[in-house]
Amino acid sequence: MERHTYQTGIIGNCAFLAHINKNTNVDWLCWPRFDSSFVFGGILDEEKGGEFSIRPHGEFESNQYYLENTNILCTEIRNEEGTYRITDFAPRFHQYERYYKPLMLIRKIEVVEGNPRIKVTCKPVSNYGLEKQTQSRGSNHILYMDGETSMQLSTNISLSYIEDERYFALNDTRYLIMTYGYNLEAPVESTAERFLLETKKYWRTWIKHSTIAGYQQQLVIRSALVLKIHQYEDTGAIIAASSTSLPESPGSTRNWDYRYCWMRDTYYVITALNHIGHFEEMERYFNYITDISFREDKRYQPLFGIAGERVLTEHILKHLKGYMGNQPVRIGNQAFEHIQNDIYGQVLISMLPLYTDNRFIYSERKDSAIWLDYLLSKIERTIDEKDAGIWEFRNLANNHCYTNLFQWAGAKAALKMATKIGNAEYEERANILIDKAAAHIEACYDPERKVYNHAVGSEHLDASTLQLILMNYLDPESDRAKDHLIALEKELKAANGLFYRYRHTDDFGKPKTTFLICAFWYVEALAMVGRIDDAVEAFESLTGYGNHLDLFAEDIDEHDGSQWGNFPQAYSHVGLMNAAHRIAIKLDKPGFL
Repeated sequence: MERHTYQTGIIGNCAFLAHINKNTNVDWLCWPRFDSSFVFGGILDEEKGGEFSIRPHGEFESNQYYLENTNILCTEIRNEEGTYRITDFAPRFHQYERYYKPLMLIRKIEVVEGNPRIKVTCKPVSNYGLEKQTQSRGSNHILYMDGETSMQLSTNISLSYIEDERYFALNDTRYLIMTYGYNLEAPVESTAERFLLETKKYWRTWIKHSTIAGYQQQLVIRSALVLKIHQYEDTGAIIAASSTSLPESPGSTRNWDYRYCWMRDTYYVITALNHIGHFEEMERYFNYITDISFREDKRYQPLFGIAGERVLTEHILKHLKGYMGNQPVRIGNQAFEHIQNDIYGQVLISMLPLYTDNRFIYSERKDSAIWLDYLLSKIERTIDEKDAGIWEFRNLANNHCYTNLFQWAGAKAALKMATKIGNAEYEERANILIDKAAAHIEACYDPERKVYNHAVGSEHLDASTLQLILMNYLDPESDRAKDHLIALEKELKAANGLFYRYRHTDDFGKPKTTFLICAFWYVEALAMVGRIDDAVEAFESLTGYGNHLDLFAEDIDEHDGSQWGNFPQAYSHVGLMNAAHRIAIKLDKPGFL
């Protein structure tokens, strides 16, 4: 059976993300925000999704790669007439004491060899493909309108060739600059070249200023670059993925919109950013989380919009075919209504560096005591409550081990913060919560099988309980930690280091694919209990599950290694970064940068 992988790379500048297919088409681009309607959405419907392609005449072969240590993507197209290269990028660089990150997609087309002929097709759409945009011709641009906003395509290609979709000889370097909401006045050629040079310099400087350990450095660099462009810089939010409705497995109907910020993943993201030493991104994320924290709500919800929106009503778009015919196509996410109580602990341990890392000046934050009281109150109110758990079961509620673990860890973090700010009352409250959470966790322990079950009163196992080891609730050197890991391996481990979230039936049946971040948690657990050779072997097996650009999806089919789920999944890359860091520490491989 042929392995399914996603045939796209991504580009972005922290204002937007675009997916570029190996066949040259812009398969996915949402403007003006990550969670806006797509203007190009061929990944979900080739007909209604519009098109922005630069194709040759006849059959062709494609090779796609990134310029080293950048988010600049090259696609080389070869056929019997010749070879040409498309360089796609989203401009990002420092200018006038700020980051310049326009809603601008630049495509540079240049001959590599021969005399290729190409055809440019540009057909943007609106309202998730329900409407085609009208176009009008200017002096050296085409203006696309959808009634409310406009996009401009500026180019040094004959506009007639684009309008008529005619093939023409590529005998010189050509440029296509697509902008949203404003008109480009500057010359196309010089603008594109200057922005390319500045963007390349920006990304390479960003990597040079990263702390990348010596183990699997190239993969960690790519993952760091992926994570960076999943941050919506305007607010600091980091989204799970830029896509929606890519199925967890074919026909599963597990097709979700991931263009939002999940609170449950806060700790893992902050940890990854901390490992690579990027405090600016951490601080932006802190500010986003803090803004949400001070609302007059009794509880957090599992996810929020990129500007902190609470209501993310889920809709099904029946007019779209879906990825490879997989329906439904969803926008919005009903999980915002769920009860998920681990997130208060997630936020607390994520904020801990503000109080324990001297590079952050916590004394300048006037809100420390109020904020800490606010979060302690939330844990006190919910610590005995059933919830939907980390995997957001839609119709099942339990006292989940994972939830109580993060309440335990959050209370431990709160204790350190309370000590730092000198508040004895908060210290006492934190200690009470530590003991309560630990009692709930121990209620999940099965002494006969020597394993922690996923919830009180349940016999099911769950990969999320690997975090008992990773969070040091269990001493990694103890027999209990080692036995727990062995029991999870027996039930949830698949081939080549892959790991299932769980095997039991949920609202949609039994999961058919493994969950990649769980596999990276498994690698971390192996390293922590001292099985470093097993950790290295598992990690190196997992590295083969990326696509042609080492981009990783959410899910992997253990039988054929196919990628499924939303792509690229920021948290799969976060898992990779954290697992590589854990191994590097054990192998004593310091960073080179």
